[in-house]
Amino acid sequence: MTRPKLILGSGSPRRKELLAQIGVCADDIRPPDIDETPLEGELPRPYCARVTRAKAEAVQADSADIVLCADTTVALGRRIMGKPADAAEAEAFLRAMSGRRHRVITAVAVRKGAQLWERDVVTAVKMKSLSDEEIRGYLATGDWQGKAGAYAIQGPAGAFVPWIQGSFSAVMGLPVAETAGLLRAAGYPLWSRP
Repeated sequence: MTRPKLILGSGSPRRKELLAQIGVCADDIRPPDIDETPLEGELPRPYCARVTRAKAEAVQADSADIVLCADTTVALGRRIMGKPADAAEAEAFLRAMSGRRHRVITAVAVRKGAQLWERDVVTAVKMKSLSDEEIRGYLATGDWQGKAGAYAIQGPAGAFVPWIQGSFSAVMGLPVAETAGLLRAAGYPLWSRP
């Protein structure tokens, strides 16, 4: 039996690295171009699931191919904190999360033909109280750019996170255990060589 072709619908180098942890290397990378604007009144968890599903459906693939897509959303209460448009918005996000807990939601969708397997993982994250100096210093790194909630736990902002409850890999952008389960459900053989 030949291994099905795996298409990763994400340009994230982090997701590639996390897949490699479970011995998975995508055959092709095709990030879809979709509108990720939240709908009016949309809550963070349904928003994240909807965007991930839309990504999976937008990736062009043959019916035998397996498509893997994910989306990570940072939520402070009911507020969706997406990728900041500029340093001022990144600063506002950091100040809002300073000294508080927030949630990181990562949804994963695996599609094969018309079948879709989905999961989302919610992780609670505590950010320490940040000083003006810490915020300025972090913003100067530029690491906030392109990151939901203006930070990546595996980057310099990891120094701001003393506690999480849930999946560390999900906060990085791909819950490894759940992703492995979805790939197996779709018939992708893990831990075997082609």
